[in-house]
Amino acid sequence: MTKSELIAKLAGRFPQLVAKDADYAVKMILDAMTAALTRADRIEIRGFGSFALNYRPPRVGRNPKSGEKVQVPEKYVPHFKAGKELRERVDQLD
Repeated sequence: MTKSELIAKLAGRFPQLVAKDADYAVKMILDAMTAALTRADRIEIRGFGSFALNYRPPRVGRNPKSGEKVQVPEKYVPHFKAGKELRERVDQLD
């Protein structure tokens, strides 16, 4: 599902919401989540899952074109871990 599909689904499910308001709500939620992750906070949504940052240490990589060694700097990457309820619901799809 894309962001625009989510906005359309919200606007369709809640008739009192104009598409512009649904767009604003989705944007605010995503901005708040982004801000929390940039502060290295953990985000937990009960029944859905959690978002956190994983640390990746510096390493030596290879340029796939030339094969030469390249230093890859350390970085933090967002990581999602599905919650128990979400995992169970997805497992029932089989």
